[in-house]
Amino acid sequence: MNIFLIAILIMSYIMVISKRMTSIINMFSLQSFFLFLSTFLIAMELSSVELYVVSALILILKVILIPWFLHDIVKKVHADSNLGFYINPILSLFIAILLTYLAYFFTLRIMPADNHFDTIAFIVSLSVILIGLFIMVFRIKALTQVIGLLIMENGLFLAAVAMCGSMPFFVEIALFFDIFMFVIIIGIFVYRINELFTHIDVDKLNNLRG
Repeated sequence: MNIFLIAILIMSYIMVISKRMTSIINMFSLQSFFLFLSTFLIAMELSSVELYVVSALILILKVILIPWFLHDIVKKVHADSNLGFYINPILSLFIAILLTYLAYFFTLRIMPADNHFDTIAFIVSLSVILIGLFIMVFRIKALTQVIGLLIMENGLFLAAVAMCGSMPFFVEIALFFDIFMFVIIIGIFVYRINELFTHIDVDKLNNLRG
């Protein structure tokens, strides 16, 4: 189980240094696959039917449908170029590792050290949330901000499942539906923005403000 948690964190690091849109989408899909495996193992351990359903939703939505939809948008807007960095990849990786250290430092202050798995799960969850936020803020393309939000949601979900055994079932279903609809709506917006302005660079869009 700890191997899957470490794999989720490593996928976050790779997304931080990814230079192409297709690469970061593929890494998000792979991170979601490890999240699916983690949830499935917890479902087996707890014999929870609800968690089996949730793990199946992760596999269908986050591993297959959402990455497929994002790849389709990338092809339509021809956005598979350099992602555009406000901070270069090496420094970004260093900041991501620093964020993990801060998550580790914070976790040791608020959690007892007697439960090894919970401690690691919370460190990884908090790190993934912070790294997702970092990607949202320090990447230029609009689509990467969508992916940053999805990465943050992966971290929040991992924290809920690993620490509490799950959220209320209908809350999880509603959350997955909201995320799917959010990605579709943002994808349509990005497509329309690219049609009107021939690019999806956030810094250039800021210049349109009066």
